[in-house]
Amino acid sequence: MDRRMHMRLLALRGVIALAFGVLAVIWPGVTLVALAILFGAYALVNGVLTMVAAFRRPQDAARRTAQVIAGVLGVLAGILALAWPGVTALVLVVLFGAWAVVTGAMEIWAATRIPGQWLTLAMGALTMIVGVLVLMRPLIGAVALALTIGVYAIAAGALMLVESWRLHRSLAGPRGADRIAPAGA
Repeated sequence: MDRRMHMRLLALRGVIALAFGVLAVIWPGVTLVALAILFGAYALVNGVLTMVAAFRRPQDAARRTAQVIAGVLGVLAGILALAWPGVTALVLVVLFGAWAVVTGAMEIWAATRIPGQWLTLAMGALTMIVGVLVLMRPLIGAVALALTIGVYAIAAGALMLVESWRLHRSLAGPRGADRIAPAGA
């Protein structure tokens, strides 16, 4: 996949994560069924976009493998959450926590394969930390879970948008300075 497409997919993932996070924070008292549906839709779309990125961008086999595994796990988590939205709070907490730990580990692994991927590394670390915290306290209430997931999604979405912007700026290169030249120059 060319860098522009990667940048756009990353920006789309960031916007989706931000929207999901804001909804979860604005309505923390949503029912568990609604939270399961929101999480399922987010994990499904994020997983599909991660797999698309894995096959459209030239990269080493290890990074592609990490992205495919993370994408498949996201799709599976999304399908399970959408198929059984009436799951108990404990099952949803464990599902989200396990998804976050594995996805974070895959992001960290992928980030260490290419120099200069500190934002991806930070996003992976944040994802893993949230997953571990959620798994440590699985009996927290749905409101606390919604807030935790919402804050995580907002932070992850912001990091994805920053990385997309960084890619955009690197694509502009020295030509970007020409576009900002004063009139008459």
